[in-house]
Amino acid sequence: MSWAMRFSGFFSAAMLMIILSPSLQSFHPAEAIRSSPHLDGYIRQPDPQNRFSFRKASPFRNAEQCRPNNRTLTTVCDPSLVHVALTLDLEYLRGSIAAVHSILQHSLCPENIFFHFLVSDTNLDSLVQSTFPQLNFKVYYFDPNIVRNLISTSVRQALEQPLNYARNYLADLLETCVNRVIYLDSDLVVVDDISKLWSTSLGSRTIGAPEYCHANFSKYFTAAFWSDHRFAGTFEGRRPCYFNTGVMVMDLVRWRREGYTKRIERWMEVQKSARIYELGSLPPFLLVFAGHVAPIEHRWNQHGLGGDNVKGSCRDLHAGPVSLLHWSGSGKPWVRLDSKRPCPLEALWAPFDLYGYTH
Repeated sequence: MSWAMRFSGFFSAAMLMIILSPSLQSFHPAEAIRSSPHLDGYIRQPDPQNRFSFRKASPFRNAEQCRPNNRTLTTVCDPSLVHVALTLDLEYLRGSIAAVHSILQHSLCPENIFFHFLVSDTNLDSLVQSTFPQLNFKVYYFDPNIVRNLISTSVRQALEQPLNYARNYLADLLETCVNRVIYLDSDLVVVDDISKLWSTSLGSRTIGAPEYCHANFSKYFTAAFWSDHRFAGTFEGRRPCYFNTGVMVMDLVRWRREGYTKRIERWMEVQKSARIYELGSLPPFLLVFAGHVAPIEHRWNQHGLGGDNVKGSCRDLHAGPVSLLHWSGSGKPWVRLDSKRPCPLEALWAPFDLYGYTH
């Protein structure tokens, strides 16, 4: 089937979502889809002199109703800031930059957002600074050796990277004055004001995330897990549901008080000897938190978009409004765009891509 035929099928669904969803009605990628039948205009070519070449983002300013912000006086402990944490690594750097760009473009008060970037193997401060000169941010080094001996083999090698586990240590890495943080994966874009997600009530819970209780929860653990009551009994008295750890609101005060990092590490130690799961960093979170998660609207994680056009598994948007698009899965939008085999929904990611230059 030709790419054009694939696009036409998903184009109608995407356009319907844009029309129905308040969060997407003013979302400018929709205009890009309307004005062009293909994605050639969004294909980026890297600077041959620089492997990591990013264009400088357009300036962003707070709306008049935001509190005054003097960037030179902004500190990480400012209680009025919105805190967002992402990882930065060479393989997913392009996605992380696009995620930040999307957040800034859709925020009413972008100068009031503080970004916490977790890194392991390189100093990327200057790249972030040159791409977003006005950005409030700090880079934190995460030592891979902290988890290297705790990580077991997974169904995909990408899931075994130590930086995938950095989210477990946010409460230790970030300043103690940071009481709450939004953790985001690198393969997503935000198409709504992130302050709405920030203001979500967690009640008595430590984390909040969209839950998917219709999913087959048992598949996230091995038969050995479910056949051993010592393990399966963990969920007694709980109503565990699957949630995606790529979008979470985290109460770091409760996390520190209850010692959740150590609880996650204990399950990783069990995994080394008993092989109770196959999926990397997700199952330990499920073991500790499933059934104890503050539910967040599904609009904040339209996940699973990482289908594969070559294999004929491009994904469509789920029904309902959209505030965040998440290319979880093996297919990443920048890889498919560069291969010139994109899926239709890459048209909603491409406008935030600052990599290279437009040809």
